[in-house]
Amino acid sequence: MIACARTVNAMLDQMGVIQQVRKSDLRHGDQLLIATENSVYSMCVHEDATFSVSGGWFDSQGLSPVRLSVAGCTWGGSAIKQDIVAACGLRMEFGNRVVTTRIREVRVFRGNGLDRPRFSRVDHRALHQACYGEDSSVG
Repeated sequence: MIACARTVNAMLDQMGVIQQVRKSDLRHGDQLLIATENSVYSMCVHEDATFSVSGGWFDSQGLSPVRLSVAGCTWGGSAIKQDIVAACGLRMEFGNRVVTTRIREVRVFRGNGLDRPRFSRVDHRALHQACYGEDSSVG
């Protein structure tokens, strides 16, 4: 019996991931806004390939903003695509091992080389309702 193994790269190629952000495409000062199934994250890129992250799990734990790395993207298992920060349909894994729910949308805003975020701080519940509607619940 021959086992057929699928790599993350092969799955992405087959799936035809449309909206993805590669680490190599980001520059210092760029901002990302990532909407997952349950949360919204805002991220600012630093020169050392770390990110200032606010929203989602970090807000719920009272840690926002926190500076950390992004390990890559996964389907939720142990296989991880390390060169991608975010891709629709996948889950983002941060350097502290926190894994998001599936990513619904990714937006990149080109920065000006500054570490300070251009986004103003907003309550995560209000941001979630703005993205998903008044009737959505925040979990």
